[in-house]
Amino acid sequence: MRRWRHLVLVLGFLACVTVAGARVGYLNVSDRDRLQSEGDARSIRYTAMPAHRGIIFDRRGEPLAVSTPVASVTLDPQRFDPTLLPELAAAAEVDVSLLAERLERMRDKEFMYVRRRVPAHIEAAVRELNFGAVGFESAYRRYYPAGEVAAHVVGITDVKDAGQEGAELAFDDALQSDAGSQRVLRDLRGNIVDHLGVVDAPQYGQDLELAIDLRLQFFAYQELVNVRKQTGAQGASLVLVDVDSGEILALANQPSYNPNMIDADSINGMRNRAVTDTYEPGSTVKALTALAALESGLYKPQSIIDTSPGYMTVRGKLIEDPNNRGPIDLTTVLEKSSQVGIAKIALNLEERAVFDTYARAGLGGIVGTGLPGEAAPWMSDAQLDNPIVRTTLAYGYGIAVSPVQLAQAYTTIARLGRRVPLTILKTDVDSANKLSQRVFDAERTATLLSMLEGVVSPTGTAPLAAVPGYRIAGKTGTVRKRKEQGAGYDDTRHVAWFAGVAPASDPRLVLVVMVDEPVGDSVGGGTVAAPVFGKVMARALRVLSVPPDGPVQLAATTGIR
Repeated sequence: MRRWRHLVLVLGFLACVTVAGARVGYLNVSDRDRLQSEGDARSIRYTAMPAHRGIIFDRRGEPLAVSTPVASVTLDPQRFDPTLLPELAAAAEVDVSLLAERLERMRDKEFMYVRRRVPAHIEAAVRELNFGAVGFESAYRRYYPAGEVAAHVVGITDVKDAGQEGAELAFDDALQSDAGSQRVLRDLRGNIVDHLGVVDAPQYGQDLELAIDLRLQFFAYQELVNVRKQTGAQGASLVLVDVDSGEILALANQPSYNPNMIDADSINGMRNRAVTDTYEPGSTVKALTALAALESGLYKPQSIIDTSPGYMTVRGKLIEDPNNRGPIDLTTVLEKSSQVGIAKIALNLEERAVFDTYARAGLGGIVGTGLPGEAAPWMSDAQLDNPIVRTTLAYGYGIAVSPVQLAQAYTTIARLGRRVPLTILKTDVDSANKLSQRVFDAERTATLLSMLEGVVSPTGTAPLAAVPGYRIAGKTGTVRKRKEQGAGYDDTRHVAWFAGVAPASDPRLVLVVMVDEPVGDSVGGGTVAAPVFGKVMARALRVLSVPPDGPVQLAATTGIR
């Protein structure tokens, strides 16, 4: 009986082995593809291979925007235990109630983000939890080494790494990258245990080289911070241009924002005022009115204009100087910024003379710097037959320009009448010259530059713009702002300007400074904007090793008065 039982057991075992072997053989031959597919479906996944966005550099190779590797926390809603939600939310530093809502909404899905692009310490905290349904996705996060100093030029990207402001937006197509894909083998916890091969190779973004010089950008930004603190101004902007190439070497605004940490307080500082905002330029454009006078053939630098008795009326509108300057020449009209003198000149010129001069200088159209949101200037020739319109236009009212547009006009003067496009991208002189066009006579423009040097002399309106050892040509502007409600101008709110060129004998740099609504006893361009010009221009000339062209002398004090 025992032998019989043993025989039955052995035969039964052999039968089972035979059936199992036959089944395995059958499946291996006839159903292999299906089984392989099901196995792959459970363990093999296709994952993205992130590619980093192009790097943005300054003109000297200093990084302004780089992509750093980070991880995004993900989970499988179908496999995740909801009771673990508080621990996960705490480690990921997200609101537990909001995370619970999203989890409930995504219950029928196999993938959701817990938090994208987390800092390293959060990633480590989540990994310590070792939750099976929680995973990590490799990605890149944009980092801006210069922070708020170059924020308006460089801009920011959104959570999907798409450009939103500045150069990041303007050149998004070139900077963008395309993620690749790869086959990987995952374990039961979703961890990658093997890389099976690349399906599509990632395409990295192109690098971008800006014209900005970070050394000059930093110093310019600091001076704007200082002048805003000292004057209580609402805002300030600055544009520094290389005369030969049209490159923008520095462009700064106050207030600014930290592109590495965007929050609700960042909104007020995100506007690129130097490009997007327009203001009446005031007396800074008297230089162009004087150029129109020289072009007419009716005036020379020594031509006398009688400003007595210090005021005049044009169709009932009073135009006055601070005091009666009597008969003065055209050069002194600029040096003292005489409203009466420039008004009489404008009324003696052909109706379109001043308007056409402004337009040729570049005040009538878009500059095309490459930065987004560039404002169009406001300038109309609709009422030039009205003497009041021609008069106010001549000293910078009834026209609105941005700081970068005024910078182009002064660059045209500095290039002795050849207008060149301004650019935020690094370029070269040959390329700029090919795009330039002559709009003014070189000899007359050189004469104007010489006349503008008087503005920065001890007897002019801007001695605080002087730079020791260099000849400076420029013009101040102090503008009353329009009332927020109703017609007319507000005597308590001003915009202070200074626009200038250095060295005057061989122009290399143009600098425009605008301070919006300074408060206190001194609100004029000569006392608020000119000192900023003097400090920034002095530093720029030294950094760029521009040789002096004037006598070495002590400049006027650059304190805010």
